[in-house]
Amino acid sequence: MTDHTIGVDISKSHLDAFRLEDGAAQRFENSAAGFRALSKWLGKAPVARIVFEPTGPYHKAFEAALGKTFPLVKVNPLQARRFAEAHGTRAKTDAVDAQMLARMGAAFDLAP
Repeated sequence: MTDHTIGVDISKSHLDAFRLEDGAAQRFENSAAGFRALSKWLGKAPVARIVFEPTGPYHKAFEAALGKTFPLVKVNPLQARRFAEAHGTRAKTDAVDAQMLARMGAAFDLAP
């Protein structure tokens, strides 16, 4: 069974998640209900890392809710942007950011 690498782009109202191994993507509310839905979406498969950027106050509840259950990796937003640019990604959307965060986590084998 493959350990999954997940990228999550966090905004005030929602979370965009991308699972690298199968390309699955989903949007969730940035709320307690959304965190539960994200956990359910991740399922029973082992998660190697969930990569996200700190986003002012918006990531704190996410980190508190999921940090005890999943291996979270907080990355520097500038480094994440540079990684995306190095891969030729110029688009800046939440879904693309989630995908790039997952790719960055796998490429550098980031650990919590």
